[in-house]
Amino acid sequence: MYRHILIATDGSEVAQKGVDHGLAVAKAVGAKVTIVAIAESQLPHLAAVADVSVFESQEHSAVEKALTEETLAAASEKARSEGIEVDTVCLENVSPAEAIVETAGAHGCDLIIMSSHGRRGLPRLILGSVTSEVLVLSSVPVLVVR
Repeated sequence: MYRHILIATDGSEVAQKGVDHGLAVAKAVGAKVTIVAIAESQLPHLAAVADVSVFESQEHSAVEKALTEETLAAASEKARSEGIEVDTVCLENVSPAEAIVETAGAHGCDLIIMSSHGRRGLPRLILGSVTSEVLVLSSVPVLVVR
């Protein structure tokens, strides 16, 4: 069935549901996994309009990357403890949805598993939906966990 599953996470509690489900599916079907996370720093964009120094911006970016790498390390360790072959990808300051879809293609993944915050109405319009965008962009099946 599925041989290589891409699991997307942002380190949140909601995303952890997707990681857990993705690892369970991978174990059940004997698939390997690639776990992707994107370190996003909004501070560099704010530096242009706010009183934020370049140093503060770079420091914030470094912290975000470290947190993202910790998230990936924890997910990777969990996969290995379940006997699942795992690879991780940490990307910085890219469009999350596009990066998820491109990573799936670059690694030959045949399924994407991710969670959704389930926002509706105005909050969804304001915050956007990475999951919705992945559903539109992806040419491989996407399993959404809620």
